[in-house]
Amino acid sequence: MPTYNQRKRLEYTCHTAFFSSIVIVQWTDLLICKTRKNSIFQQGMWNHYLTFGLFFETTLAIFLSYCPGLEYGLRMMPLRWTWWLPALPFSAVIFIFDETRKKLLRTLPPGNWVERETYY
Repeated sequence: MPTYNQRKRLEYTCHTAFFSSIVIVQWTDLLICKTRKNSIFQQGMWNHYLTFGLFFETTLAIFLSYCPGLEYGLRMMPLRWTWWLPALPFSAVIFIFDETRKKLLRTLPPGNWVERETYY
């Protein structure tokens, strides 16, 4: 039977894993919101503030995950590097879905179902 401290350590580790998953999926959200119809491959990554924001967000997440003492202040515990990976498939699915949606918006005639239901 795990002790109270072991259970709290596991809980704080789960908090950190959830936070890191949100950060990883936010990378994709930022990239798909960059354009409404063009693919990210057509548009490119010329906005240096956006690129800096991606790196800063990632650096901040890594700092918050591994900085000693944050298990008391923010209740975050260090993660094994493999625990950052489970969010990547979800991020890939979101990216592929949105790139497919944008391709359909560009190729189908105006006023189609995809445009009516998904165009913002």
